[in-house]
Amino acid sequence: MAYSKLGLTKTLTYRGISLVIVLLGVLFLTVLVLGATGVSDRILNSMLTEELRGIRQQLITQIKDVEQLNKALESIKQQLIIAYGLDRPWYERLPNMMLKIITLDLGSAKNIQSFSGSKQISVIILERLPNTILLVTTAIIINFLIGLFAGTWVATKPGSIVDRLVSLYAAISYAIPTWWLGLINILVFAFYFRLFPYTGMFSAPPPTDPLLRFLDLLWHVSLPLLTLVIALSGSWIYITRSLTVTTAQEDFVNVARAKGLPENLVQRRYIVRVVAPSILTNVILGLAGSIGGAILTETVFGWPGMGQLYYEAIVSLDEGLILALTYVFTLVYVIARFILEVLYVIVDPRVRY
Repeated sequence: MAYSKLGLTKTLTYRGISLVIVLLGVLFLTVLVLGATGVSDRILNSMLTEELRGIRQQLITQIKDVEQLNKALESIKQQLIIAYGLDRPWYERLPNMMLKIITLDLGSAKNIQSFSGSKQISVIILERLPNTILLVTTAIIINFLIGLFAGTWVATKPGSIVDRLVSLYAAISYAIPTWWLGLINILVFAFYFRLFPYTGMFSAPPPTDPLLRFLDLLWHVSLPLLTLVIALSGSWIYITRSLTVTTAQEDFVNVARAKGLPENLVQRRYIVRVVAPSILTNVILGLAGSIGGAILTETVFGWPGMGQLYYEAIVSLDEGLILALTYVFTLVYVIARFILEVLYVIVDPRVRY
């Protein structure tokens, strides 16, 4: 037992250290490229300009003489240049730049602001993140549940009409672009039948009553959520079905059935347990990827999430915001990988050794 715990601790420690090294390696290469191309200089200069603008607003009320004000601002500017390291070559600022990225201390966005009016990058990201979780992460969870139950059920009827119909649905849903399906849904359900709104999270103006506001939110999220479920559920069902059918044909499963074990026990112990690691991989990485948002889907439906934020940052060439978003997505992926390693150890103890 003690050896088992030691093996578990050693395995998780090793995997955790490996993933941290990967994160730092990606971060270092990113900062290296940004420094060599001059992007880091533009980011720091933008932060300096924004801070200097705030200081100027404060000094205007204290210093009335324009010449003295300019001298004071110039003196403060030189101090900020030294503080930000802009008086040194970019490669000497690598550790400081990495620290700023890790803490999301990348100053203000150029043209994008939060709903509250703030241009702080960390505020903008933290404000958009829950919206993406509400839409995309919820869609991933729904698709996982549909795929798990429908996929295992279809797997018990290989070659049947139901199996063929599901395979056809999976192929069609996989081939249709999500953004195109979103546009069709908007035309049909928003403009023709007028069942759902076509854009945004709330009506304009939004309801003030908490219950009505919540119902209004559900009304607005329904159409983009339906789009993601239709577009992705087919592939989830087919993946689960394929894994289950392949495992069900293995010799050890046939031996279990030959022994006269109940079918429910065979399904649970000999099939589901074997395919669980593969299903867990799809679920965890799908949830991690959902944090990045569905760029085209969120843009089509005007959903203010991480995907639309990434699109806006690219269009406006906001280097600091793009860098922060890239780091957040990488961090979420690394965390997801570590969670996946822990679940692997729980599901299949053989990986401890």
